[in-house]
Amino acid sequence: MEPRGMKKWRPFATMPEQYIGLKEIINKQVEVAQPVLTEEQMEQINFTLIEALHTNKQVYLTYYKNGQRITETGFIQFVDSLGNLFIFIDEVFELKNKMKLSELIDVRFM
Repeated sequence: MEPRGMKKWRPFATMPEQYIGLKEIINKQVEVAQPVLTEEQMEQINFTLIEALHTNKQVYLTYYKNGQRITETGFIQFVDSLGNLFIFIDEVFELKNKMKLSELIDVRFM
């Protein structure tokens, strides 16, 4: 007698639309609202960004994207407060990431 192997699971994968819908529902349950920062918090973030830029210290960046709070570590390379933009290099892949200052929630030194 020959084993069925992975064939026995095929009936459960016949409705990919169902998996897409379930994934969307789970993602919506995990979503959080973007926090509103006070003027003092925004000033502290700007001060920390500028200091990290000039001292080349590594920082923890917490930002809001697609309903989630994401924390990464990296180095600040460029800050443009008038253009609402900054560039950081992440620690893991050493890639340059452009991001809006309005998406930033918190910046802390390591």
